Amino acid sequence: MTAIAFLIGVLVLVIGLAISIALHEIGHLVPAKLFGVRVGQYMIGFGPTLWSKRIGETEYGFKVLPLGGFISMAGMYPPAPDDAEPGTKRSRFFATMVQDARDANAETLIAADDRVFYKLPVWKRIIIMLGGPAMNLVLAVVLFTIALSAIGIQQGTTTVASVSECVIPASQQRQDCQASDPVAPARAAGLQPGDKMISIDGTPVSTFTEAAAIIQASPGADLSMVIERGGAEQTVQFTPQSTDRAVTDSQGQPVTDASGAPEYETIGFAGLSPQFAFVPQPLSAGVEATGQYIGHVGQIMSQLPVRIYEAAADTLTGQPRDANSPMSVVGAGRMAGEIAAVNAPILDRVQQMILLVGGLNIALFVFNLIPLLPLDGGHVVVALWDGIKRWFARMRGKVARPVDATKLVPLTFVVVVLLVGMGGVLFLADVFNPVQIL
Repeated sequence: MTAIAFLIGVLVLVIGLAISIALHEIGHLVPAKLFGVRVGQYMIGFGPTLWSKRIGETEYGFKVLPLGGFISMAGMYPPAPDDAEPGTKRSRFFATMVQDARDANAETLIAADDRVFYKLPVWKRIIIMLGGPAMNLVLAVVLFTIALSAIGIQQGTTTVASVSECVIPASQQRQDCQASDPVAPARAAGLQPGDKMISIDGTPVSTFTEAAAIIQASPGADLSMVIERGGAEQTVQFTPQSTDRAVTDSQGQPVTDASGAPEYETIGFAGLSPQFAFVPQPLSAGVEATGQYIGHVGQIMSQLPVRIYEAAADTLTGQPRDANSPMSVVGAGRMAGEIAAVNAPILDRVQQMILLVGGLNIALFVFNLIPLLPLDGGHVVVALWDGIKRWFARMRGKVARPVDATKLVPLTFVVVVLLVGMGGVLFLADVFNPVQIL
């Protein structure tokens, strides 16, 4: 059963990724058609075509490798200038690549047809190129909103799940009660599992966090708690016991002193544990989570070469990989399988799958904004450079040639080789030294 759940998780991830890619390309396709550009193909995947159908002037289809997608727009680049040089023998390899790109572009041009990409105003070209990443961003917001607002996040409620028998200081690092341990105040007061806390000392509480804050701040103080039991309210009295707990930082990690020993602080303790439930968050939570993910993924992308080197080094030395290590599609698929196969309520697993696909869309959004060809950000840079060049020409009363981006094919080739190489390293790392999440 676990193996079946694992495969289902992988399949869900693949479908989610395919839908994300399809919507990304629709983000390019729709504005391109609205602006009158001829679009010859809309394809999901690369390599040989598995299935396609022509609707109007556009061929829609799927290819063998579902690792991306593309649309083929007429006149992505301007025609090659008449004085274009074929290149020297020393640069014949790259010159051939440039010429091949120009030939492929020329095949999309039709005489006396102005429905080409390079003739559009700069702002329209930028809208077309940013349409893809924008779709991934919107999809991420929708998925995060579903996960956080429709499903919610696990929070401790005001309903008591269990009552401790005794008070054990955290510094003693044990679990079992001893005869010398004092009885937990909540047990002494007669609190029971299923009781619902309404207020403490006149302060209403709606979450366990609010109740815990009052108790922890009141060691040795007499408190009155209004609870609901069996549909009726009643009041109980108790005095939180002074005890210690480990001090943690903002990341939840233990704080240590100069000698390396953990630090402790004195708090009030009653001995209550809450029932947990999904609590829907405000609709703004999806947008907030998206912003946080963008910052997190952006930080990883800014350190991508270093992080890939670390992933390779950890794999070669057998060290566990960092939890924030970048992953290939194989790693993401493995993570999805583990989420689906874990022994947890199905709603928990559904939520984690939704968050995973949302995170992948943030990765697609940030990655495609990198200002290098062949990524969308690179095409935006070319469009901006073309606009700046034409503006300067108009200021001098001249007409500038369109920017010939085919000259950047050698740089594009280098970028592609680097991306393939980094993808290969992550693929091997995900196979032999996957990120451990559970």
